Order: sequence, then C-alpha cells, then structure tokens
Amino acid sequence: MAQAQGAAPTVALSGRMGSKALLVVNGGAPKALAAGEVHQGVKVLSVGADQTVIEVGGQKQALTLGGAPVSLGGKGGDEGGTQIVLQAVSGGHFVTDGSINGRSTRFMVDTGATSVAMGADEARRLGINFESGQRIYGNTANGVVQGFKVSLASLRIQNVVVHNVEAAVLPQPMNAILLGNSFLTRFQMKRENDTLTLTRRY
Repeated sequence: MAQAQGAAPTVALSGRMGSKALLVVNGGAPKALAAGEVHQGVKVLSVGADQTVIEVGGQKQALTLGGAPVSLGGKGGDEGGTQIVLQAVSGGHFVTDGSINGRSTRFMVDTGATSVAMGADEARRLGINFESGQRIYGNTANGVVQGFKVSLASLRIQNVVVHNVEAAVLPQPMNAILLGNSFLTRFQMKRENDTLTLTRRY
C-alpha cells in the first residue's frame, strides 16, 4: 500500500549483515542497506558497531539495535523530538543550524563552555534584550570580560526544542553560538567516530 503523502515512515534496526544494516521500514521485511543506500525514502548515512544513522526528509536519527521503531520525516513544524544527530565538520567540530526564539542561527558544540554563549551582535540580531540581564564576568583568552546572563525562551535544533535555556552574551564577536552545558546537560551524549548523538534526558 502506498504511503500517505506527508506521513512519516517508522524505521527500526533489526541487525547487521557485514557492513550493511538490516532496517525494518513501516513494519515490512528487513532490508540490508549499506551507507549511502536509500529504501522507501530512508537513507543510510553510516553503519556502526551498535548504531546506524539514517536520514529521512532532512532529519537525521541514530537507530540502536533492538531499540523501539522511530518515526521521522513528518511535518517540519514537529518539535517533539528527543534526539539530535550531528556529523563532525573539518577540524572535528560539531556545527549545526538551528534557531533561538524562532530566529535561525548557527551553533557549535562546546563541552568546555558552562552555558550557551553568543556575541552581543548576534544577540541583537536575534532580538534578545540582554542588557537588562544580570551582569557577569568571564575569563577568556583576552582576559576578563563583562557579559550578561539571560534565559532563552526556546532553543531548537532539528526537531528538538528546549525551553528556558541559560545563556551568556559576551562583547566579542563569535563565528557561531557556543552550545554549552546549560543545553548539553539535558542530554545524554554519545560519540561514535564522526557522529555525535544527543538523546534527551529531561
């Protein structure tokens, strides 16, 4: 039966066959797929020892062996996701597009940052009224700088939305917003080669 337009396929990982993953799509028979192959709109990005990363409709998802089937690729407005899958860029950094308070921006994962951190110019572009926030002082490579502590109403990456995220606004310009521990501690982090999977804990 043809899948309804806009419906999200359900995908489960049932095993491995050499370098191929055995995927069950929409409850059908297991299909052996290697990285780069596509089946019923499901593209395999990588096949690892205990997880396989797929992409459906621009959304990435890590499947674990024996895990519950996942549904993805539905409406872009969906925000009930619980998992973020990132691929490393050159230099080994994990960079991704997302949004703050509904306005698009770019993030870089930084496990060494206490909180989400951004430059003042970017904060202004995003409409964040940081100058009414609490003044803070932070140590940087250029010495001690004065910044502001704010709370972000919403931070979205892929189809995962987190509310009330603490952030620091600093005077110096930054190439990307640092995705620090005020966001990361809400997730269980797992890295496998060049794939970083963030699974929501609360």
